[in-house]
Amino acid sequence: RLVSSGGGLVQPGGSLRLSCEASGFIVNEYNIGWFRQAPGKEREGLLYTSRDGTTVHADSVRGRFTVSRDNVKNIVYLQMNSLSPEDSAVYYCAADPRHYGADYYLKNGMDYWGNGTLVTVSS
Repeated sequence: RLVSSGGGLVQPGGSLRLSCEASGFIVNEYNIGWFRQAPGKEREGLLYTSRDGTTVHADSVRGRFTVSRDNVKNIVYLQMNSLSPEDSAVYYCAADPRHYGADYYLKNGMDYWGNGTLVTVSS
């Protein structure tokens, strides 16, 4: 099970940190992805981090979003900086133990999904 949290309202240019807490499995043994979906738009794969620490960013978030893991707490974080209204969406974390690679996961999603947390960027 994955539980996402940390969303909210933030002004343009601001930052948020989302959390994705795993239970029932060890997050460090899984590949993790962050996705978002805005109203009326398709789901977008944002960032993928493999079990060995390899990270791939979508062009839309490269240089602004970073991922980190707290292996003690079994939590994955998404640090989001320089937010703009275009970043407003429901954000999801996901996990998958298989070896399909970043391109596959960012396009097709993963096996296990968090509940989603709403991020609204507005002044």
